[in-house]
Amino acid sequence: QVQLVESGGGSVQAGGSLRLSCAATGSFFSIRRMGWYRQAPGKQRELVAAITSNDSTDYADSVKGRFTISRDNAKNTVYLQMNRLKPEDTAVYNCNADIIRYGSIRYQDYWGQGTQVTVSS
Repeated sequence: QVQLVESGGGSVQAGGSLRLSCAATGSFFSIRRMGWYRQAPGKQRELVAAITSNDSTDYADSVKGRFTISRDNAKNTVYLQMNRLKPEDTAVYNCNADIIRYGSIRYQDYWGQGTQVTVSS
């Protein structure tokens, strides 16, 4: 069974940093795109950052220059380094990945359980 296991959330003061990690576990053939989404109370879920298998990246305008997404393919892990955090970054952050399992003919969408990031002013 494929799972995405997240870690690294927490509470920090404005201007601080946090690093989120998300590891894909289980048996599968390949991971294509990996990304981080977030949802603040009363708001829609939004894409924060994404990275493809050839390391092409995409960022929300609100985090460009402050957040960096990266991946370690050997560890099936994606990271989100968050610097200069702002109170408006407070949200539940979810990891997402397109994964194809052995014996399957198509990629499926997987989600982590979510990790809370709280930034105080």
